[in-house]
Amino acid sequence: MNPYDYSPVNPRFNLHFNKTTRDWWRYTVDFPVAQPTCYVENNTARGEYFQPRRDGNGMLAILLHGWGDRSAIPCRLLARALVRKGIACFILYTAFHSSRMPEEIKNKRSKLTSEDWFEGYRVSVIDVRQIVDWAASRDEINEGQIAVIGISLGGFIAAISMGVDRRISAGVFLLAGGNYENPVWTRKKQENGKEAENLEALNQYRRYLAEVAERGFASVIPVKKSYLTDPMTFAGYIRERPVMMLNALRDEMIPKQATLDLWQAYGEPEIKWYPTGHASLWLLYPFVRKRIADFLGSTFKSSVKL
Repeated sequence: MNPYDYSPVNPRFNLHFNKTTRDWWRYTVDFPVAQPTCYVENNTARGEYFQPRRDGNGMLAILLHGWGDRSAIPCRLLARALVRKGIACFILYTAFHSSRMPEEIKNKRSKLTSEDWFEGYRVSVIDVRQIVDWAASRDEINEGQIAVIGISLGGFIAAISMGVDRRISAGVFLLAGGNYENPVWTRKKQENGKEAENLEALNQYRRYLAEVAERGFASVIPVKKSYLTDPMTFAGYIRERPVMMLNALRDEMIPKQATLDLWQAYGEPEIKWYPTGHASLWLLYPFVRKRIADFLGSTFKSSVKL
């Protein structure tokens, strides 16, 4: 069973005009989620839509922020830069944004259970897929030219979204990785003498990935819920599509090996390492912005003004 499946309905997106410039219109957006949860706060998705003012049938970039509301700031900077190049941009506030996060989840913070994480991922991935549904109704968007751009936690969600939805043609994953069963994620357990336990967990996940490669992830029952939130599970589904990975050499949040594991699973696509930490990557924002714009420009030549 595919936990990221949903019943497509005519998307009821409510756009509220917010701002205009010479190059674009900006709207705040809300829409009902296709798969409601037990939390009322999560059942209305929210975001921002930047629409180019020029005529055309161009591409759409769906941008996903990381943990914490401040991580939406780079998404807004990128959206304003990309829309000036004729790229429509939709910033989704995921289930991990405070505007949608119920108090019970806010109070847990770093102590979320695997079920809490899974529900947040499930809702957010389906939200992305609903945006793709909505894009098909927009005259200014070419539904064959849709990309996802995800930052940190948003990079994980973006990678899964692209894996389960072939309508997403390209992906840019910043400060992301995969293979949660690699002991690099749990150095403390290694120090406590659990090397054998960690190795068995890694081998168990490898066996699961082999089954997924043979039968498809929807036909394999995962031993752990975390397998369904690991981008590695879905890597094989996007190997033939354009992907770019941007990462920090001194990332204190995402282990380098976890990024390399995912990069290899993708077939070693374009990757760039910056000499920064996780958050300090944005000190090099002009270089990051240019690389993303160049990647999208080369991928969707007909719709991007370089």
